[in-house]
Amino acid sequence: MKICLAVCEYNPLHNGHVKHLQTIKNELSPDYVVVIMSGNFTQRGEMAITDKFTRAKHAVLAGADAVFELPTVFATANAETFAKGAIKLLKELPGEKTLCFGCESGDAQSFEFAAKTLSNESKRFKTLLKAHLDKGVSFAKAKVSALEEMDIGVDIDLLKSPNNILGVEYTRAIAEMNADIAVYPILRSGGGYNDENMYNDLSSAAAIRKAIAEGKRRKIKGNVPDFVYEDLPETLPSADNLTFYSLIANDKRTLKGIADCTEGLENRIKACLKSSGTLQEVKDKVVTKRYTATRVSRIMTASLLGISADFVERCLRSKLYLNVLAVRKGGEELLSQIAQNCQIPLITRKNDVSSLRSTARECFEKDVLANDVFNFAAHTSTNEYMMIKI
Repeated sequence: MKICLAVCEYNPLHNGHVKHLQTIKNELSPDYVVVIMSGNFTQRGEMAITDKFTRAKHAVLAGADAVFELPTVFATANAETFAKGAIKLLKELPGEKTLCFGCESGDAQSFEFAAKTLSNESKRFKTLLKAHLDKGVSFAKAKVSALEEMDIGVDIDLLKSPNNILGVEYTRAIAEMNADIAVYPILRSGGGYNDENMYNDLSSAAAIRKAIAEGKRRKIKGNVPDFVYEDLPETLPSADNLTFYSLIANDKRTLKGIADCTEGLENRIKACLKSSGTLQEVKDKVVTKRYTATRVSRIMTASLLGISADFVERCLRSKLYLNVLAVRKGGEELLSQIAQNCQIPLITRKNDVSSLRSTARECFEKDVLANDVFNFAAHTSTNEYMMIKI
């Protein structure tokens, strides 16, 4: 059984994503395409544009055979943890597996070399990294600068754009976990990950979300399939008020326990809360060259959902589960083969959750909480235990 894998958010699914899935099928001819997708909250530390079941349905309509949920504890984390969480679950699948990720540049060999270099940090690299961090820049920029100074043949462009960075982290996680997964980078086309300009048919998800936020929903029609367009909201959902309250309610010790909330950042957040009336005002005051907007947003989402760094690490060390969000009709054979050959539980209905124990149960409960928060904030009503067949 040959399975091609994709890790995604589809926030929302657009023409570029459809092209990516078509490329996988045309170039690799797999028996199945399996997607692992973020749930109701994303790596940017924001609520997804639509609920996870709607987005999973879109994935199947676009060509996926099955969609599994990337647990919330990983979906809302930094690139390294996001990738580790995805690979941790995907390695459990049976068959011959290939991970197909979108990238701005590079080939499999360049990603593998960059991943190997980052996994074997030399003393010189650590020294240079610290020197650049001491200048007040972000960790990502410090890492790039350190490798540029070392000049050891790493393709620096692989560490400068979001999709490339994730590609390196996927490749790195595969090697560190000794996962039997090949990598197959696929060049992106159209608007870049952070490009908020609107194009005729290949705009980025960021541009699409911006258009909706500005009340220009009709402008995106040519950039998404019709089945996506009809499900898109008129306005973006927001849990800002709930998040603001959580930052007030959680003490400094709790905030300090969140991943990436280091160097006294909890004190800065608490101080900025005192003089802010909205969550965006808090973010604007907390963000610096060192503390990026995305990092701050992730910390705030972790505060809202009660996700500590210790819990994330425990989840990475523990046996978890594969939660099926959607499957193509006739895909029962795929699920049957996974269930028979997988060492972790396959969740397709509420009764399956009873098999979860300890950390796996707590991890799933965070998914339930994230779903409940989304339902409340977006005025939707989805059942955490449902599975869509299309």
